[in-house]
Amino acid sequence: MHINPMKAAVERGELQIGTWVNLVRNPAILTLLKNAGLDFARIDMEHSALSIESLADMAILARALEFPIAVRPPHANREWITRLLDCGVWNLHCPQVEDLAHAREIADAAHYAPRGNRGMSGTSPSSEYEFKPAVERNKFANDQVHVTVMFETDEAFNDLDAIAATDGIDALTLGPTDLAQNLGVFGKPEMGKVLDERRDLILAAAKKHGKTCAMLVGSQEQAQQWKEAGVLLLVYKSEVEILANGFRDAMKAIRG
Repeated sequence: MHINPMKAAVERGELQIGTWVNLVRNPAILTLLKNAGLDFARIDMEHSALSIESLADMAILARALEFPIAVRPPHANREWITRLLDCGVWNLHCPQVEDLAHAREIADAAHYAPRGNRGMSGTSPSSEYEFKPAVERNKFANDQVHVTVMFETDEAFNDLDAIAATDGIDALTLGPTDLAQNLGVFGKPEMGKVLDERRDLILAAAKKHGKTCAMLVGSQEQAQQWKEAGVLLLVYKSEVEILANGFRDAMKAIRG
């Protein structure tokens, strides 16, 4: 079975750069992004119309291309985690993690015993239909799954250290706009400063417990800032932003 290239690279300390996919449902987008030099794609199911069927096609192609996808489910619960993993997804990007209990539920649902209580499905796309002994398949699956949790409320930071210490949680991040909204700074001059303070807290907790960080960045300068700070998972904008900005710039130039 294939290994998870994103997790393997992070464990080697190698920077991985991806982008959000919010609009495009054609799996061929993965081939385009890989050949453009990206390392992975983060697929959004929380704020998009993407179906589980289209996602399953993406997961299969991602393995064949060795170009991993990380998927944000609509809700970080057992139902969605089980379905995504069984489709062949390696990397989970879990939104609205509320507290330590929620983080533990996520880790438990994403891993087979003895590390968790993931639902047993037998051979499937997640095991590439390898008919190996179940114990061997399950151990391999546990080794390949990568779980990132998103801090999107002020209250979630009360359990930051404990969540970072949780076995089965591999990476930490924040949802900048949701968190800014919750903190009452969305759209205000201090928004950037407040969010960077929270990013620093997440980075410190991750380093303390041997975990990594994922950060969404909107500029090359911001990417360099967090790269130098030790972030190994950088997500640059989204395909929507890049398409829209590219067409806007082209239209301005053409129309004069």
